[in-house]
Amino acid sequence: MVNKDTACSPSFSIRNRISRVIWNIVYTLLFRYTPNPFHRWRAFVLRMFSAKVGAGVHVYPRVKIWAPWNLSLGDQCGIANGAILYSQDRIIVGRRVVISQGAHIVTGTHDYTDPGFSLFTKPVIIGDHAWIATEAFVHPGVSIGRGCVIGARSVVTKDMPEWTICAGHPCKSIKERIPAADIISFK
Repeated sequence: MVNKDTACSPSFSIRNRISRVIWNIVYTLLFRYTPNPFHRWRAFVLRMFSAKVGAGVHVYPRVKIWAPWNLSLGDQCGIANGAILYSQDRIIVGRRVVISQGAHIVTGTHDYTDPGFSLFTKPVIIGDHAWIATEAFVHPGVSIGRGCVIGARSVVTKDMPEWTICAGHPCKSIKERIPAADIISFK
């Protein structure tokens, strides 16, 4: 961050802001209005902006991505239309992860104890075979365990364990998720 007082000036460098302007132009012209099946094209566009994109990734055209250079998408993951990847810091998405419509993955927030509301960021890590359901909100610095399911409209403020079903506001573990035999073989 280049500034601790967000009330009077930006938190990010001029280089970062110019990069995001270029990204938003490219996003609008070459990403946002592409047909749904053009997943390889959108993966190519993301890679042009230094995103790490695995094989067979399905990123739909109306996914909102703040900074693709902070994004890592594992093989065969799917990011649905309307999802928001607010990648002020790293977002690491594992293999075969599903992020549903309207889900918010957020890596930045402000220090409410600081008079200038200084910005701070923390990475979000989503383990293999996890599912972030519709309109769930994942806070900065959270890790979602391998195989974890986050219920619709949940608010995740702390790390969630592997192979569990979690839901609520705040999100908490509800029960164990038993992985199918074919998931175990994908280790």
